[in-house]
Amino acid sequence: MPRGSNAKRERQYEHIKDSAKSQGRSTERAEEIAARTVNKERARAGESRTASRSSLQDMSSSRRGGLRSHSGSGGPTRDQLYNEARRRNIQGRSTMNKAQLAKALGH
Repeated sequence: MPRGSNAKRERQYEHIKDSAKSQGRSTERAEEIAARTVNKERARAGESRTASRSSLQDMSSSRRGGLRSHSGSGGPTRDQLYNEARRRNIQGRSTMNKAQLAKALGH
């Protein structure tokens, strides 16, 4: 945790770190994600001495996470659909986009 942080940021850091670890990330990676997120939030709130332009102009991480939280998986990727089409020997698969592959496969 960075020097000069307050109790709120300490709790935020621990929460983000625990969440990342529960998603299967290593302790080192979870700590990195938590530190970057908290530092960005501190910069946006004017709690740090310096801040990058992206920290100030970007959408906040809490807002971005909120927008993504209920969107669902979006289904299989184009590569997954392509591999299934290859297994089924569907003609013209190499020139198809994701929607076309899904239609050809009946997804």
